[in-house]
Amino acid sequence: MNRIILIISIFFLSLSVSAQNKVVKLTLSDVIDLASRQSLDAFRQQNMYRSSYWGYKYYQADKRPFLSFGSNPVSYKNIYSPYYDPDKQIWGSNKQNSVASYGSMNLSQNIGLTGGTLNLSSDLNVTKNFIKDVNGDKITTFTANPFVIGYTQRINGYNSLRWKSKIEPLKFEIAKKNLIQSLEDIAVKATGKFFTMIDAQIDLNIANTNLANADTLYQLGKGRYQVGTVTQDELLNMELSLMNAKLSVTRANQNLVRTRSDLNSFLALEKGTIIECVLPSNVTSTLQIDVDEAIQKSMQNNPDILTQRRRLLESDQSVAQTKAENGLSVYLNASAGLNQRSDVLEQAYQNPSQSQNLTVASLSVPILDWGKRKGAVLMAKSNREVVRNTINQERIDFEQSVVMNVMEFNLQSDQVLNSARADTIAKKGFEVTMQRFKIGKLDITKLNLARNDVENARRAYISSLRKYWTNYFTIRQLTLFDFVKKNDLTVDFDKIPTE
Repeated sequence: MNRIILIISIFFLSLSVSAQNKVVKLTLSDVIDLASRQSLDAFRQQNMYRSSYWGYKYYQADKRPFLSFGSNPVSYKNIYSPYYDPDKQIWGSNKQNSVASYGSMNLSQNIGLTGGTLNLSSDLNVTKNFIKDVNGDKITTFTANPFVIGYTQRINGYNSLRWKSKIEPLKFEIAKKNLIQSLEDIAVKATGKFFTMIDAQIDLNIANTNLANADTLYQLGKGRYQVGTVTQDELLNMELSLMNAKLSVTRANQNLVRTRSDLNSFLALEKGTIIECVLPSNVTSTLQIDVDEAIQKSMQNNPDILTQRRRLLESDQSVAQTKAENGLSVYLNASAGLNQRSDVLEQAYQNPSQSQNLTVASLSVPILDWGKRKGAVLMAKSNREVVRNTINQERIDFEQSVVMNVMEFNLQSDQVLNSARADTIAKKGFEVTMQRFKIGKLDITKLNLARNDVENARRAYISSLRKYWTNYFTIRQLTLFDFVKKNDLTVDFDKIPTE
């Protein structure tokens, strides 16, 4: 009975250990997909997009009617206020003891065509007097403005709403492109971490293989030493190689654990997950990217190019605003409305009298400014020229970067195939050399050279694969274009939470 309980306990313990240390094999596409969905980088980029989304919503709301309610619920007065008696030609004072309440409803609409603001409002004021009048009554007064329409306009040639209508949609488009590009940034970063993990796995495999070979050679050496075909120096070198191989295995294991932990953290996987990366198959694709097409797509899609357009617009805006603020300034304020006053609330809205008001609020004309206006405008224009020249240079550098990345990628597929072939040849050469050493036809020096060739060929193959995929995702990052499927990269923005 105790034996059965022990077996069951061991079984469940093994299940628990297996659950805590779940082994997950991941390809390069798996790592990129996980990183794009749940890495900290992806979370950060989504929050940056969310901020831009609400910034654009704020701009759109600024174009729509805005309804607000204003109120002064209670205002109490108990004061003496001066007044002038024209009959007696003397000043006197009246005591005021009253409570008032005020409320208004306002509707405003910005006019993008002119840059002005149209206002509609309706308000009501109630005043309760605690001091009795000559008839002994405490009067309550209702003052109503049932309908007031007004328009405010700055007439100086600068329309901030018109400039916003050019810049704000472009800023939101940049935010969308930035989010798409961030996924390619994550792909580049994930590729680097993936191949770092592959390097660690390969290093461990090489270390284990070297340890097995060193142990085999040492056992053979001891036998040959007994028959006199191996000197003591050679045997000691074999033993030293065995010790070094054991140390290499220990270091490779430590490096693998450290690298696996880093990749695990990057992908936001559970702590007990053990990742094993699967080496991509040989690159046999004949994909060649056309340089002109890559440049065209990068100019259309890259957010840096869109940002340059935004900077140009903002420099033009700065010039227009500087001219307007340092020149003739005229503010126009026009309003018209209805007004009524009564001791009864219902009558305050009956037969209101018409009240109109048309005002030019202010007029400012610079006459003598000692060149201030001219200097400000010239400085704004100079800054605009600096922006234009800087952007021209940035575009030249950007195009050169696209060209270089495309050229390197187009050459890299051949490099991968060549390094894969060299890796295969080095493996077969080492096997042949090992067999010849075992039968005593080669010395240890040539065997060590063959082993070094295997290690170098393997690492060169992994390095060429890393460079191939890094170049590929870098080009996608620059162009936001899938050259395999021949379509622009995009994201389902409707699935991104905005709250």
